[in-house]
Amino acid sequence: MKHRFHLLLLLFWLAIGTALRFLRLASLPPWTDECATMVFSLGNSFRTVPLNEIISSDILLQPLQANPAVGINAVIERLLTESTHPPVYFVLAHFWMKIFSPAGELASIWVARSLSAVLGVVSIPAIFGIAYLTFRSKLVGQMAAAMMAVSPLAVFLGREARHYTLAMLLIIASLCCCVKAIQNIHRQQVLPICLVLTWVAINSLGVATHYFFALTLATEALVLFVHLWRNRQQNTQQTYWRSCIAILGTLMGCVVWIPLLQSIPSNDLTNWVAISNPHTRWLEPIGRLLLWNMSMLLLLPSALTSLPLEIMIVSGVATFLFLWWSLPKLSYGLKTLKDNPHEVLGIQILSGYIFIAIFLCLFFTYGLGKDLTLAARFQFVYAPAIILLLGAALAGFWQHQLNGKVAVTIILLMALLGGVTVSWNLGYLQNQRPDILAALISQASSNNVLIATTHIHHGQTGRMMGLAWEFQKQPDSRVQFFLAGKDADNQSYTQAVQILQDKIATIQRPIDLWLVEFRTPINLSSQQCFPDTEYGKSAGEYNYKLYRCPR
Repeated sequence: MKHRFHLLLLLFWLAIGTALRFLRLASLPPWTDECATMVFSLGNSFRTVPLNEIISSDILLQPLQANPAVGINAVIERLLTESTHPPVYFVLAHFWMKIFSPAGELASIWVARSLSAVLGVVSIPAIFGIAYLTFRSKLVGQMAAAMMAVSPLAVFLGREARHYTLAMLLIIASLCCCVKAIQNIHRQQVLPICLVLTWVAINSLGVATHYFFALTLATEALVLFVHLWRNRQQNTQQTYWRSCIAILGTLMGCVVWIPLLQSIPSNDLTNWVAISNPHTRWLEPIGRLLLWNMSMLLLLPSALTSLPLEIMIVSGVATFLFLWWSLPKLSYGLKTLKDNPHEVLGIQILSGYIFIAIFLCLFFTYGLGKDLTLAARFQFVYAPAIILLLGAALAGFWQHQLNGKVAVTIILLMALLGGVTVSWNLGYLQNQRPDILAALISQASSNNVLIATTHIHHGQTGRMMGLAWEFQKQPDSRVQFFLAGKDADNQSYTQAVQILQDKIATIQRPIDLWLVEFRTPINLSSQQCFPDTEYGKSAGEYNYKLYRCPR
């Protein structure tokens, strides 16, 4: 009877998690990285988009069209030549997109995102499994599954056409092996060779999915070393040998990516993580890290791009009050678990993992100048461990307090509200919003529109694709694009700017020129184009300037 109850309850969490991840899944156009996922998964190239030419939305969006003749080899080739990501997720997405994308038509953003959503749903029973393995408690498993189902950050990652939910699933699987290995060490049992080989295979697959999985490997290795050291007098020689096999096997699975990893720090695609200057603005990374960690439990309406300041203030106050009320209860819930050796060991493993992972994140940020706090998605490395610890805390408070069930229900409902906030695109867990800028352009410009941007790599192409995607919904769209490429002999845009000026002088007037993320000086007065100061400087996380070019 209890087994059936737990199965039904797990299905309930699955239903909620599925609804939050699939509800309004195609409500937003793709942002930059999602365009990259779609283009590379289809085996297409961004380099087919012309630079220094005025092009239509159809030409700009052509790489998003499915081509049945393209296979896996093209997917891998495009990634190796145009991207900095390993291929596993993109190959999987290639098959997924091929099944559901008609040839010659634009790929569906719903289809592209649905793969990540499905993997996010699978993480719900997966987190139940590792919770039960770690704490030997189905109640902890249910609480962890509930948190994974409604966690705003987990829902957010599950609604992106990106590889983070697959990486999180592999982190859960790798953590399972790590927990099992440490449990065997404490029981003075030899690590089974099948466990070691499975762990190596999962780790190798994880690095081939996202290079940041290496942070998981480093964290697990340090946690494993700590427990080997604590039990050094009881450990057998075979335990050390099996641990070494796991470490060396994982290193062999990672070494194939070293040539590609060496080029990443100097790649234009990754330069953005090095421009936040955490040494002079050292509080900002800590503030962001707190926000991202907070969003694993709670997220109220707080979207800077679409909500008035008053709502964000109210949400901020409500968030502070909720955390002030709930954190002591979560802390108490963890303390109640210290009577059971399984639960004590589980808390030690997870808390050690979280501490080391966050330390590595801050080391990269402050020590190496690579700010890993700039994006919420980078916290996928330790998000499953925090959700597991939250599940354990909720289970402890549920069992050991008279009002525990009421308090836990309130906490889960608030987390559910956060998941709904994400589904309605009302939280601060957002990327660029092409729909907001496209709506502004449509409202402000009754004339023909030319959108110009400076091009560094396919990231800028992806940003323009998001806008073009939104304008495709308008049957009478009069929008064209100009991607200014760098001069062949240097890093300036002198030639591209001259070409743009020449084309503006010859195209039919009147026209509205929108300079979007245009990172080089340009003088348009000689073309009789004048800035419109009635409009601001940014919308939907796009910076822009509007110039009116009358007849």
